[in-house]
Amino acid sequence: MSRLLRMLRIAWTVVRYRLDASVARFAGRRWWLKLSPLGLLPRPRTADAVRFRRALEDLGPVFVKLGQILSTRRDLLPTDYADELAKLQDRVPPFDGAIAVDTVEHALGAPIDQLFAHFDPEPLASASLAQVHTATLPEGDAVVVKVIRPDIERVIESDIRLIHTIANLLERLSRDARRLHLKAVVTDYEATILGELNLLKEADNTATLRRNFAGSPLLYAPRVYWERCAESVLVLERIHGIPIADVAALQAAGTDMKKLAERGVETFFTQVFRHNFFHADMHPGNIFINAEDPASPSYIAVDCAIIGRLTDEDQWYIARNVLAFLNRDYLEIARLHVRSGWVPDDTDTLEFAAVIRQLGEPLFMRPLKDISFGHFLVALFTTARRFDMEVQPQLVLLQKTLLNIEGMGRELYPDLDLWSTAKPFMERWVAERHGPKAILKAIADHAPAIVAELPRLPAALAEAPTRLAEFDRRLDAQRRSLQRLAESEATSRKRARRRRLAGAVLLGALGVVLWREASPEAAAAIVAGAVALLLLLR
Repeated sequence: MSRLLRMLRIAWTVVRYRLDASVARFAGRRWWLKLSPLGLLPRPRTADAVRFRRALEDLGPVFVKLGQILSTRRDLLPTDYADELAKLQDRVPPFDGAIAVDTVEHALGAPIDQLFAHFDPEPLASASLAQVHTATLPEGDAVVVKVIRPDIERVIESDIRLIHTIANLLERLSRDARRLHLKAVVTDYEATILGELNLLKEADNTATLRRNFAGSPLLYAPRVYWERCAESVLVLERIHGIPIADVAALQAAGTDMKKLAERGVETFFTQVFRHNFFHADMHPGNIFINAEDPASPSYIAVDCAIIGRLTDEDQWYIARNVLAFLNRDYLEIARLHVRSGWVPDDTDTLEFAAVIRQLGEPLFMRPLKDISFGHFLVALFTTARRFDMEVQPQLVLLQKTLLNIEGMGRELYPDLDLWSTAKPFMERWVAERHGPKAILKAIADHAPAIVAELPRLPAALAEAPTRLAEFDRRLDAQRRSLQRLAESEATSRKRARRRRLAGAVLLGALGVVLWREASPEAAAAIVAGAVALLLLLR
């Protein structure tokens, strides 16, 4: 019954906000949309993207979180939708503080007054999945306590099932929906949101980030009090800093804004390339500034639930893409996309390079400080779809984080020159990882294994022709097998088409007979029911 009511509420929200317009934009004007009675209603004056964002807000925390994640998929969404969904905030009504106390006591197995010298039942902040309370430990340490919302997992699982159903239906009905990989997006979303429900994972991410930047002037992550953590409870050191969005307060404190912006860029590249562990949710609400020393400001990061990583291959190719872009070597960018497997092997690199040049050259007509690599990536990914570039989830997280960093940096210091900081860093990283010293170090590290394999080298060389011939035979056998499979599939499709034609003929004959033998109304109703059944089965 509750699921039925939820479906009815979703249906009412679709009608209220005229989301059929959004569906039409993504799926095209399909016949089933043209038949929708919603088309008889007056055209709303509010923009489609605005209504879509408001509908998600009305549907509750799970849909708000979905909208936040969708806002990062600029490779999939039109700009107006991505911009509007980026406005979604986790500002939801708090739940009762007494419930938070019960959750903490149950998770940690002790009364609240034994766990904390003081626990404020009034939340400091409230989000879609959890809320935060201030507290003091018996030892006197000031902390914050993050508590998962009660029964939120059941709500999430119920809503996720409905979202999967909607995505499956849209992909079956629309080629554009399939191009947008709606089912894959929902699957990624499910993994993300369920991962955020386990606060031990966030505790581990926070501790790792803190360890990576131990002693660094760039970034600080709060201490984790592991003895008071559980899947539904997270206890962290309470930090004090200026919200990064409060530019006026930072300026009033005398903060060196240029250095702060440049350190933001350096922090990003350090996380991505040196640590391969980057905070992937660095929006302004999760970043604070320590301006105690205004001449040497540093960042404070909270909410480490979403973390990004790259493979060694992706790191290498992204670094070389960045340097190729700075050197305006568009053919190298095209070649790198093919080598990395981001576009098919048969892609015409010259044509692809020409398209990239059309994107890149206008940027270089501007001052270097006005070039946004994040927006270049968005344009590149969008254009590369013409060359069958598949969505790369790990690159989407990276792109989202870079856009956040660039946006915040330019808010702090509008004359930020991203490249004056990034280029030297990338050149040093490439030299360290793939220069002569790196090669010599790799040889030294693997010397024992190389020496151990040397006695086998003559035999391997002697057997090489035989093995290559065997490989060719297996490849030919595989080609023949694939050809037989393709022929079998073609035969099956022909048979299916003949069956559908025969069914249509029989259905037509049935209609003729019924029209003669029964009343026209009854015959039409029976035929309509049969057609509807066929459509449902299809």
